[in-house]
Amino acid sequence: MQNPEGKQSKLPIYAALAANMAIAIVKFIASRVSGSSAMLSESIHSAVDCANSLLLLKGIQRSKRPADSKHPFGHGKEMYYYALLVSIMVFTLGGGMSIYEGITHLQHPEPLANPLINYIVLGFAIFFESISLTLAIRKFLEVKGQYGFWKELNLSKDPSLFAIIYEDMAAVAGLLIALVGVFLSHYFQTTFYDGIASICIGALLCTVAGIMLWETRSLLVGESANTEIVDGIFQEVKADPDVRHLQMPLTMQMAPHEILVALNVEFKQHLKSGELATVIRRLEHNIRKRYPEVCNIFIEARNIVNVTS
Repeated sequence: MQNPEGKQSKLPIYAALAANMAIAIVKFIASRVSGSSAMLSESIHSAVDCANSLLLLKGIQRSKRPADSKHPFGHGKEMYYYALLVSIMVFTLGGGMSIYEGITHLQHPEPLANPLINYIVLGFAIFFESISLTLAIRKFLEVKGQYGFWKELNLSKDPSLFAIIYEDMAAVAGLLIALVGVFLSHYFQTTFYDGIASICIGALLCTVAGIMLWETRSLLVGESANTEIVDGIFQEVKADPDVRHLQMPLTMQMAPHEILVALNVEFKQHLKSGELATVIRRLEHNIRKRYPEVCNIFIEARNIVNVTS
């Protein structure tokens, strides 16, 4: 997947932040008035999502710092570090606290005081979370590659998009679970379903957090670029008339839209030193023209003879 702008998008994050701030306040008020455990879990969820949006914005800001002596390849991986923090917060604060609240509510049930306010707030929240999710998906579709939505989401290297989509999907699903829990508790006049809904919301958040943890872990430890890009670079270099043999390129995702490429190339033996330098510059130019996200290229020439000028 490529981003023609070559940068992370902040629009989905700002949309999610604005929606979650308003929703969190309303949810906390509703949970206080009604005594609903599921609503309190959703309140915690929205508050955590607000903090997560701020962390992602901070990650984008820090990842754009220029390279220095201690970080010669730049600070792009800061984005992945902050995405990892987001995943941990979703798991511990969002999922863990929701499960704890649900279990506590089952052990010490409190009757729902005013379920009507829960219906109003949940409907309000579903509407705005759906808008936030729609904006994030639209932005994602603008830059996604040739594969289907789910595969592209799995292949995405940009937490500013995939983290927000995962969070918004979990938010909408969690709201629907809370709505079912409140309805069943009201209909059967028992708080059991409300507590179970809270536990289900927590389990959902833990699952989403696990997916995000797996994605960001791979990126932090040095995941390669997408296979589509690696194969494209291989074919681009191999097609050059002065290349005799080429090993499969070694790549590393340095940031959402920054890729490091290392090539082990055997050139034609007739090349002289000046001609070899021209060929290498041509290869670098062609790679960057086809894949603008390639920021560093290292070419190791093998088995070169007759290179004297």
